[in-house]
This record gives sequence, C-alpha cells and structure tokens, in this order.
Amino acid sequence: MGVGAGLLVSAVLLTAHFVKRGPSAYRSLTVVRSFDSAQLPGVLTEPVPWSPNTADVPARLKAMGLPGSDGTTLHIHQHLDVFVDGNQVVVPAGIGIDPNGRFIAPIHTHDSSGVIHVESPVHRSYTLGELFGVWGVRFTSRCLGAYCRGAGKVFEVFVDGRRVESNPTRLPLRAHDEIAVVVGERVAVPSAYAFPSGV
Repeated sequence: MGVGAGLLVSAVLLTAHFVKRGPSAYRSLTVVRSFDSAQLPGVLTEPVPWSPNTADVPARLKAMGLPGSDGTTLHIHQHLDVFVDGNQVVVPAGIGIDPNGRFIAPIHTHDSSGVIHVESPVHRSYTLGELFGVWGVRFTSRCLGAYCRGAGKVFEVFVDGRRVESNPTRLPLRAHDEIAVVVGERVAVPSAYAFPSGV
C-alpha cells in the first residue's frame, strides 16, 4: 500500500471514531472496549450494600482503557437509581475517589444522592458498564453484583423511564440521563431527576 493510500485509510479510521451527539453537538472520541466486569480487580460479586470500593480503581481504569484521572474537557452528570428486590440501594459517596487524595477517576460520585459526575480530560463516550467498572460492582447484560436474571427474577435497565432493549453495559452516559437498574422484583422507576442548579 502506498503512503498516500495508507494516510487515507488512517484518516478514514480516525474520522470513524468521531461522532456528533445530541443538541450540544460536541465532538466525542468514542472507543468501545469490551471487558468482563467479573474479571476486573477487586470487583464485588456479593449482595448489597456495596461500598465505594476504591482500593483497586487505578487498576480497573487501566483494564478498561479509561483515563487515569479526572479533567474538565468533558463535564456532564447523570442520576443513577438502583433497586434490588424492590428496595432502593444507596449509590455511595466517593465512588472513584481515593479517600487519601491520590486520584479521582473520570467517573465518580461526591455524595450519596445518586448523581454521577463524568469529568474527563478527553472527549470520549463513557458507558454504564464503565461506571460500574469504576465502582467495582459486577455488571453484565444479566447480572448486578450477586443478583442475576432468572428463576422469576428480572434484570432491567431504564433511561428516562424507558426500558433499554440493547446490552446495558454499552449504554452511553448522556447529560442529565435518569438511569434506573432493577434486579429481582419489578418496581416503578422514575422518568426524570431534578438536578441541582448548575449541575
């Protein structure tokens, strides 16, 4: 292949990774990586409650191919509700944040409100699977932590009250999404979240 043809192929491949999303129309570098969340370092597969589980965050970020720190190039928020067997589970403060101040992951929580902060040093798409990867809780297309679909138990994910039909691990995190993950019993899920002013 000649140099000119090689450059053309490289340009096409690079351009294919850039997508325009939503009314904000920012350009986002989308890199879809597959990973088995059960194989991430320090992942939790036990029943609730789940801690912020920060000890192995740097290793999990590396395994998922995520930036190793936060940043201001991309700054958006989502809200996450988790329901297990009909009960709401606390999304803890400090997910992705080292309590000793050594790191802050590009996906993290500051409090236990369920508000997720995506604060990235690069423009890229982040996914629900990567959020749970940072948290270090097993999340697959049919399982969350110790809980899996089957034997009368549901496993469903909703965005703004609408059920996600595709693989939820690849669900993009978009600004002001209201995301609900339901395992066990079906519950009524919220369709919106009142984000604080400025968030």
